[in-house]
Amino acid sequence: MLERYELEAFLTLAEELHFGRTAERLGVSTGRISQTVKKLERRVGTPLFERTSRSVRLTPVGRRLHDDLRPAHQQILAALERATAAGRGVRGTLRVGFGAPWGGELLTAAADALLVRHPGCEITVREVPLDGGLRPLLDGALDVQLTVHPVREPGLMTGPVLAEEPRVLLVPAGHPLARRDSVALDDLAGVPMVATAGGHPGHWLDTHYPRRTPSGAAIPRGPVASSWQEVLSHVSAGRGVSPGAARGGVYHPRPGIVYVPLRDAPPLAYGLVWPTAAENALVRAFTAEAATAFAAQRRKG
Repeated sequence: MLERYELEAFLTLAEELHFGRTAERLGVSTGRISQTVKKLERRVGTPLFERTSRSVRLTPVGRRLHDDLRPAHQQILAALERATAAGRGVRGTLRVGFGAPWGGELLTAAADALLVRHPGCEITVREVPLDGGLRPLLDGALDVQLTVHPVREPGLMTGPVLAEEPRVLLVPAGHPLARRDSVALDDLAGVPMVATAGGHPGHWLDTHYPRRTPSGAAIPRGPVASSWQEVLSHVSAGRGVSPGAARGGVYHPRPGIVYVPLRDAPPLAYGLVWPTAAENALVRAFTAEAATAFAAQRRKG
């Protein structure tokens, strides 16, 4: 039986892939995280993470354990939050933001479910532009936002990862890469990349729109886009390629664009974020409903 601290340490490190940030999120020392993971690996009998001086990655066994444990952990957290909300009573107004359309659908379902349980609440769900970043949250225009990790801004709290999406590359239909079954990050050498800017911090842009391949070759910048419609227009016009989520091919099909899997890029991790100082029973209750909605969607496939 896993102890709670072992479970939380493993799942958080699997999300962050960084011992320092994991320790910071859990309020313990980096050494404590390292000792906990080593203890868990001894119990399992095999490494769960590949560690180098520059990176931390899940092993195949670690990935499988993460995928098996995360849904159960989210269900436990959701059940506890619903019980807490029912005991305290949930009231107030909540403004929720999203970027991906499929995420907006699931957040709307979570809001509807919460309003059935707590009809005295008022919840609005609205889209955040591609270049919005976390600016609406930091400016006070939103209370909760669904975003793609990483999130490292001070004063913000991140909930559990609700969904992971394989990464793809949006490629003009006539481009040589469009004929590939998959591409690697090194294939982007010399290929202009359509990127965004706006309210995104530098570390986030470096993660999702790298300027160099893993081997060190330059990835030139193409046009800057403020919305997904602009991204699609630039790519279909042959002005560059752009990274995205695999599910984007369902929501944004274009005759002039091919969605090619990025085989060596980690999946995109989506989760809710909110200001630490503004956390309350309504935020926790909504987070629980969102976890339930996303888990139900995963079961449906």
